Amino acid sequence: MAERNPVVDLSVPSAARMYDWLLGGSNNFEVDQMACELLLEVAPTSREIALNNRWFLQRVVRVIAEEHGIKQFIDFGSGLPTQRNVHQIAQEIDPEARVVYIDNDPVVLALGQSLLDENDKTAILPVDMTDTDTIFAHKDLTRLIDFSQPVAALFVSVLHCLPDSAGPKQLVQRVVDKLVPGSCVVVCQLVSDDPKVRDDVTELMRVQTKDNWGRVREKADVEEIFEGLVAQEPGLVDVTDWRPDSELQQRQRSIEWTEYGGLGVVPRRA
Repeated sequence: MAERNPVVDLSVPSAARMYDWLLGGSNNFEVDQMACELLLEVAPTSREIALNNRWFLQRVVRVIAEEHGIKQFIDFGSGLPTQRNVHQIAQEIDPEARVVYIDNDPVVLALGQSLLDENDKTAILPVDMTDTDTIFAHKDLTRLIDFSQPVAALFVSVLHCLPDSAGPKQLVQRVVDKLVPGSCVVVCQLVSDDPKVRDDVTELMRVQTKDNWGRVREKADVEEIFEGLVAQEPGLVDVTDWRPDSELQQRQRSIEWTEYGGLGVVPRRA
């Protein structure tokens, strides 16, 4: 299929590969590294925010699997595979856990497919995460995900990549409408209280990725996306403070901006 072999434009940075570099990964190119250096000039604690976000993802997946007993996960805009991916954490708790990753970045697809080919309870869909009609109809999703049972939908550090015109709130709502009560939804995205940081980072990412990148938002924007979900303790917070495993993780703080969000449960419909 043509989707399996997309062309990688090495002259343009990728948000997924930039994130990989900030995490200390090797699945990135010089153009991504240069873009990250520019980002660090604007927001010097960008490495900390990337690490905080990754640790949050690992903690929240564990909580969903252990405490909510959910064994089905859909990871929207999953990014490059790295250590302690969603399926690895979930399947440690329940070997029957099933995970569908969704991403249309060419490098993500190439590396993700080679990793997941060895695990028949996982799949990666080469689809734009906003194209929910295609996602819900995809044979790999229908093979692995049973929507008559609770599902965990993950939107972790990805909605800021969507411009307002792409409807991040509407995207989450379309997914929530598909889920039965008791399902879990995780939302976090980059926010800042400083208008200059919001503007500068947004402009930098749009210029560097040559894309209609989204924007660094405000906490109120994330809270609006969360409307209709029952936020679980400790609520919507800087993800560094979301049930941290250690004081070390809490000390690794970002300053100029944060990942803000949490875990919500789909309530019973009236």
